[in-house]
Amino acid sequence: MLADGTKTANDQIYFRQLLSGVDFATGDPAAAQMVNFVYLIGDRSVGQCVIVDPAYAVEELVQIALEDGMTITDVLATHYHPDHVGGSMMGLQIEGISKLLERIDVPIHVQRTETEWVIRSTGVTVDHLRQHDSGDTIEIGSVDIELVHTPGHTPGSQCFYVENSLVAGDTLFLDGCGRTDLPGSDPEQMYDSLQLLASLPDRTIIYPGHRYSEPAHDFLGSIKNSNYVFKPSTKQAWLQWFGR
Repeated sequence: MLADGTKTANDQIYFRQLLSGVDFATGDPAAAQMVNFVYLIGDRSVGQCVIVDPAYAVEELVQIALEDGMTITDVLATHYHPDHVGGSMMGLQIEGISKLLERIDVPIHVQRTETEWVIRSTGVTVDHLRQHDSGDTIEIGSVDIELVHTPGHTPGSQCFYVENSLVAGDTLFLDGCGRTDLPGSDPEQMYDSLQLLASLPDRTIIYPGHRYSEPAHDFLGSIKNSNYVFKPSTKQAWLQWFGR
């Protein structure tokens, strides 16, 4: 996998970073406004991949994978918000995992503490969900994806670590982090989760859940130097800035 997220013919790891309103759902104003990233991660040698946070034009996302010679076998959900897994948001009905299940029957992998929130947001039933604990691993061919529980933005927010890269959802952006004033959010947990991510190697490439900054991804070491969420040196200082 290349640092810019592109794919090459000789790479076994298949990795696509797709921007809503640009790479798919180009006719959807909400998709363009929300600038969500969807990720496809898999093993080219077996032609299988997972999809991370399928929302908006779900059929287009399936087709992108098929055109790359890949079959989607699993869904990884970073958290329950409708712009990541579908549902009702600000009067809009966003396609997501419930629409995907009409197309392909695949398991949806969530952190255990996020289960009820995903059910309420999307309407899927619990039998479609695979409930996990932090540190669990999903295997796609010979590619291992580690599930890292990072509560704070939501109770069961999770990131996905593969090789030297982290798909960070709304836990960590290149500039800022996920909001901590929404239902289920917790500023203290967010501080702890950010400290956990900060302990990863500086050469880890961070792939966020939204394009809120000009680069689409960056090295963790660079983000730690520039992102204001890492400036407070203690939890008390953090809560003075970001607490409710």
